[in-house]
Amino acid sequence: MTDNEASVIDEGTFTVRRTIRIAAPIEKVWTAVTAPEHISRWFGRTVLDGAGVGATGTITFPEYGSVPIRVEVLDAPRTVSYRWGNDDALGHLRDELDDRSTVFTFTLEPVPDGTRLTVVETGFDRTSDPAANMASHGEGWVAELDKLVALLEGDA
Repeated sequence: MTDNEASVIDEGTFTVRRTIRIAAPIEKVWTAVTAPEHISRWFGRTVLDGAGVGATGTITFPEYGSVPIRVEVLDAPRTVSYRWGNDDALGHLRDELDDRSTVFTFTLEPVPDGTRLTVVETGFDRTSDPAANMASHGEGWVAELDKLVALLEGDA
C-alpha cells in the first residue's frame, strides 16, 4: 500500500488538508469518491437522493450514526465538494445541514502511476469547538483515506 503523509491542520484558516497518492487511475478514484455504492465501501454507508449538485442524503458510520450530506460542487473527474453536518464536539448529530456545517472537497490530479487526491475540509470556525473538530477530522481523514488507498490498491 502507498505510504502517505498525515493531515495538516491550519488553525489560522480553520482547515484540514490531506494529500495522498493512490496507485490507481483517476477514473477509478473518481468513482470511489462520487458513487454512493463505492463511497460506502471505504467511508461510511452513503445514500444520496438524486445525482449531481444539490443531491442530498446521509453518510452512516457504525456506532456513530447518520450524518446529513449534500453535493455542493461536481466537476468530473477533478473536483467534488460535499457539505456535511459532522460536528464531533457537539455531542449529538444534527438532522439537517446549516451554516455550521463544514465542506470537504476532493481534488484529483493524474500523476505518473496513479492519482494525487487532496481533501480540504473548511468551515470549522463555525462549529461548536473548532480546535477539537479539526483535530478529530484530521485523524479521521487519515483513517478513512488510508482505507480508500487499501481498497483501490487491492489490499482491502
